[in-house]
Amino acid sequence: MAQLHHYRDRDGYEVDAILEDNAGRIIGIEVKASETVRTDDFRALRILQRRLGDRFHAGYVLYCGDQQLPFGDNLTCLPISALWTTPPA
Repeated sequence: MAQLHHYRDRDGYEVDAILEDNAGRIIGIEVKASETVRTDDFRALRILQRRLGDRFHAGYVLYCGDQQLPFGDNLTCLPISALWTTPPA
C-alpha cells in the first residue's frame, strides 16, 4: 500500500506528490500546466533525489504535451494523458 505525501523544504522547493511504498521507496510527481518541459521543472525532484539517495525510485513531471522524454537518472516527463491511456501490449 502506498502513502501519499507532499514535500516542501525550508528553501521553498516543493514536489506536488510523493508516493512511498511499504519498503520506503519514493516516487516524486510534479504537475505542470505547460505544453513544454524544461530542465528547471525537475529542480525540486533532483533535490529530493539527492536527499533520499537509494530510496528515490523515480521522478516524473506530468505535463500537457504529448511526448515521454528522459531528463536524467530516473527522471522522466510524461504527458498527463498517460494517466488515462493503456500502453500497447
